[in-house]
Amino acid sequence: MEKAVQAHAHYGAGVIQEMNGESAAALEEYYQAARMDPANETLVLDISRRFVQKKQFDKALELASRAAAQPGASGAIFARLGLIYAELGKTEQSVAANRKAIKKAPGLLAGYRNLFLTYLQSKQTQEALNVLDEAARQPSADPEFLMGLCELYLNLAAQVPAHKDKAHSQALEVLQRVARLNPQAPALRLMLADSFNLLGDTSRAAQLYLDLLNRLPEASLFRERVHAKLTDIYLRTSDRQHAVEQLQAMVHDDPANPAAYYYLGTIAFDAKQWAQAAEYFSKTILLSPGFEQAYYDLASAQLDLKQTRQALATLEQARQKFARNSQNFVLEFLTALAYSRDKDYTRALEHFTRAEVIAQVTEPKRLNQYFFFQLGAAYERKGDYAQAEKYFEKSLQLAPDFAEALNYLGYMWAEHDMKLDQARQFIEKALKAEPKNAAYLDSLGWVLFKLHQPEQALDYLLRACQLLEEPDPTVFDHLGDIYATLRQPDKAREAWRKSLALEPNEDVRKKLEAGPAPETPNPRPDSKGQSP
Repeated sequence: MEKAVQAHAHYGAGVIQEMNGESAAALEEYYQAARMDPANETLVLDISRRFVQKKQFDKALELASRAAAQPGASGAIFARLGLIYAELGKTEQSVAANRKAIKKAPGLLAGYRNLFLTYLQSKQTQEALNVLDEAARQPSADPEFLMGLCELYLNLAAQVPAHKDKAHSQALEVLQRVARLNPQAPALRLMLADSFNLLGDTSRAAQLYLDLLNRLPEASLFRERVHAKLTDIYLRTSDRQHAVEQLQAMVHDDPANPAAYYYLGTIAFDAKQWAQAAEYFSKTILLSPGFEQAYYDLASAQLDLKQTRQALATLEQARQKFARNSQNFVLEFLTALAYSRDKDYTRALEHFTRAEVIAQVTEPKRLNQYFFFQLGAAYERKGDYAQAEKYFEKSLQLAPDFAEALNYLGYMWAEHDMKLDQARQFIEKALKAEPKNAAYLDSLGWVLFKLHQPEQALDYLLRACQLLEEPDPTVFDHLGDIYATLRQPDKAREAWRKSLALEPNEDVRKKLEAGPAPETPNPRPDSKGQSP
């Protein structure tokens, strides 16, 4: 009775010390209280845990040993004793203590966990797996026990690849047991969904996440996390519609969520919904001005919308905010593209050159076929065909089947009456990859025209006209030239008029005014009904 009174006195003194911020003095008082009252397992477990955290294992061992010596000591005390022995490197004593913990409390995970970790640390991986399988055989395990066991299986799979398949299979069986028990606590259901998701059962995970959303109140802190998990699942399974629904729900719950707007923008961009993508990226920047990537994605969307001035303004914002004293390949490359779209090829080439120099030093992999293709296109539009040819060929060295580069280089040669046979080969190769590409059909028709094969050229131009997504003045100009060569002036004039209606062009206007040569009348058939 006297010791109990003294224990209470020490405990009360510890509380006062702790309230005064004297944590070391408080812990000493608690230690004395636990020494005098070793049957108070709650106190012993708490104070021994604190000593373990501070790596004062001698005091932790003293308290746990005293408690274990008490009649009727619980499995939790022996599990703590096993943990302390393991920390001290006393493997045999640790195994014995944990075995006693499991015998006394088979429904308590701590003994299994400690034994598992002891075997794992000593490289006895099969024994570690056996301990987990022993725990899995407990018939009346509760959901918390099973979720902890699943975590241990995943731990084993991560650390011992040889046991990965077995551990994952066992973990899934454990999760299915938890699902059958149907725990109602939201935190536990979220852990269950996360674990199914981690193990690749995204369908089961998605069902649990959706069920959680129906159960959780509107103000719950869990909601955003659940929406994010569902979004990730839907994106990984290419279910963009449901991913958008989850992101829009996140925005509804939190209209100031920049991440949700950014992912909505990314999905819209991938779907080629440029205007919507630009709107979402703009909101991302408004809510998170320090998010650098959003500026580049916004500029890309603006370029696809043919809003070159807006794209240049966005990129200048990024330059002022992030790149004043540093070099940035993406910034320079996008700026080059913007100037190229704005037909300021001199400035475009300046920025392409900067991007190339930066990449050579920092990120050589950036200098891929697409980069050299864009650089070649800028040189071609500037009229430097030798440089254009050089960079197109660099692009094709990296990707010999790159259809866009094959077509562009072949068309450039054809347009300037250069290497016509090779041009035809390149364009035919591009068209083989994309047989319904209207631009490639036009290119092949044009090179055939340059090779004095207007009849064959006409067939490709007519097919190009049928497949165009929107009318193209160049295609109609080419069609007019071919009809003119074939002495079909009415059709030639009609094609040139369509070209001029789409885009003013002095050369086309002159051809229309001059008019093609008149049609050659059909010769009269001879007596056998055949033309001579």
